[in-house]
Amino acid sequence: MTQTIKNQLIQNSRISFGAASISGEGGGYGFGPISEKDATQLIHYAVDKGLNVFDSAPIYGFGLSEKRLGKALKSMREKVILTSKSGVSWHENGRVNMSNDPQLTEKMLLQSLKDLQTDYIDLYFIHWPDEKVDIRRPMEVLARYQDKGVIKALGLCNTNLQDLHKAQQIANIEVIQSEYNLFNPQVEVEILPYCQEKQITFMGWGTLDKGVLTGQYQLNKERDVSDCRRSAPWWKKSTVEKKLQLFQQIFPLIPEGYGPLDLAISFSLKNYPQSTALCGARSPQQLDQLLAALKNVEQFQQKMDWPALEKLLLKSNL
Repeated sequence: MTQTIKNQLIQNSRISFGAASISGEGGGYGFGPISEKDATQLIHYAVDKGLNVFDSAPIYGFGLSEKRLGKALKSMREKVILTSKSGVSWHENGRVNMSNDPQLTEKMLLQSLKDLQTDYIDLYFIHWPDEKVDIRRPMEVLARYQDKGVIKALGLCNTNLQDLHKAQQIANIEVIQSEYNLFNPQVEVEILPYCQEKQITFMGWGTLDKGVLTGQYQLNKERDVSDCRRSAPWWKKSTVEKKLQLFQQIFPLIPEGYGPLDLAISFSLKNYPQSTALCGARSPQQLDQLLAALKNVEQFQQKMDWPALEKLLLKSNL
């Protein structure tokens, strides 16, 4: 697996399934209720449509996302690539804890194996940097499990070059996952050039910016308590409102015959061919719309006035 993980991540589809979308009532990082039946049907539908990469983490639904994936994909385990992460845990009261302590890293890995109902994980990430812990310490733990075949490939999420260099002293980093969309293109500065130089696969999360880039986001919608957009401190209504206002200025730039999803998907894939865009569909209909946008990427990228878009984004100072 490690020898071909780069190709396997994009061989079926350059869209990967972001499984925070099926966290449902679990809470944590998720986007509102979805029944186990609907989640299972959606997972199977995604496989039928050619998606083979399913990205999750324990914090998605406080474990519910991984449990649903494990149950739904158990009979087809060899057909799919499962990813998970360590570093973001939680207390009984739901308070989130972020730590790369080596003991916690091992504990989270073993729990994910149990919840995913598998004896190996194809791609395992350290979820976030931790200033209190040298990243080489949890990497040593994960490298041991990679040697045993429990982890097939290792990656870093939301990382920086300093941690990357340190992590690679311990084991090969084959994939980097970071936020990447119209409103947050920061990875273009250092991370994407580094991926290109080292031939590391890139996975972009936040492709649709939690719905804002779909063109259908409702700012004042009353959201369920299990939807992180209801009360998460990092999801501020004032910032979302600015994004929506900016998107109204961007919309006229979209070529005739195309829509917001075409722009969001095309933007996320235009700068690096060895990349995949994580998208969190919550219904078969949404997944079909995403796949239609993916099909349009080549034509859209040729027709879109990218310099005009870049000028508008720079002017916005968002």
